[in-house]
Amino acid sequence: MNERQWTDIVTAATKAPSIHNTQPWVFTASPDRLEVATDPGRALPVLDPTGRQRVISCGGAVEFAVVAIRAQGYGVEVTQLPDAGDPDHLATLRVTEPVAPTETDRKRAAAIEHRHTQRGAFLPRAVPSELVDSLQAEAREFGIWVKHVSQSEEEVASVFLTSRAEEMEQREPAYLAELERWLRTDPAAVDGVPVEAVPSADPATRPSNWLIRDFVVGSRPEDRPSAGEDRDAPPPPVERPTVLLLGTENDDRYAWLDAGRALGRLLLSATDAGLAASPLTQALDWPATRSQLRSRLSLVGHPQMLLRLGYPATTGTVSGRRPIGEVLRTR
Repeated sequence: MNERQWTDIVTAATKAPSIHNTQPWVFTASPDRLEVATDPGRALPVLDPTGRQRVISCGGAVEFAVVAIRAQGYGVEVTQLPDAGDPDHLATLRVTEPVAPTETDRKRAAAIEHRHTQRGAFLPRAVPSELVDSLQAEAREFGIWVKHVSQSEEEVASVFLTSRAEEMEQREPAYLAELERWLRTDPAAVDGVPVEAVPSADPATRPSNWLIRDFVVGSRPEDRPSAGEDRDAPPPPVERPTVLLLGTENDDRYAWLDAGRALGRLLLSATDAGLAASPLTQALDWPATRSQLRSRLSLVGHPQMLLRLGYPATTGTVSGRRPIGEVLRTR
């Protein structure tokens, strides 16, 4: 691989989603391999004290890089956590012999350019059950289980715990300060969450049975309603997206990396099918609500990502990305 090829591959990898769009990754390229590490300097110590969501984010970038390498016509072997003495070194991608890209390889690579987090409302159109089955099957290739949260009692429990966790977070000053540090008002910002991408938290204007994370709660005027607050006027019909829960047998860095790679693959397949997605991770941020979710849904394993899926009503806002020179090193 030459420098230009690695630049293209890492450009694709950095389009993976990450918690608060922190982009917590560093890539080191040599002629036949790409090393992927997480950047502790971009950690979220309040929201993500164990680094679980940071590693999941980097796992998505690993899978996007794999997709980009295959689309360029090469095989690739991935070794996860290759250095026991360096837990931040998450993966080594070794380029192997030339291999003609398949139609699936090309579709996944094309989807990288179109995928973005959609926090706005979805169209009132159901996601076909066969598509859900296909996404579940893809995740299983990484040893990840995917639960479709479709039963009424499961949905009620998940919605309640998500709302409860959101309320807990809104009362935590350190969390609000950290959240504000990653909210961006400059359209040219290269990281963080652009304020244009944050939907209204007012249930009268964006009704949903699922709460999207309220990024502006710390800066909202006192007379503006917070997420979940009742209104006098009856809301319009409630949006009911398809919600998938991704989980793992274990709950360590290897499992988190697997979960991130499976998430990356799932998001690309969903994008290719015309879907958009956004995370619903509040209930997974707090150990108490994460444990309760596991219990209430009778899960065998550990929940890693709650994902809202649907057909987007608008194109949405694309978050910025850091310059490649900041994240790619060569040797």
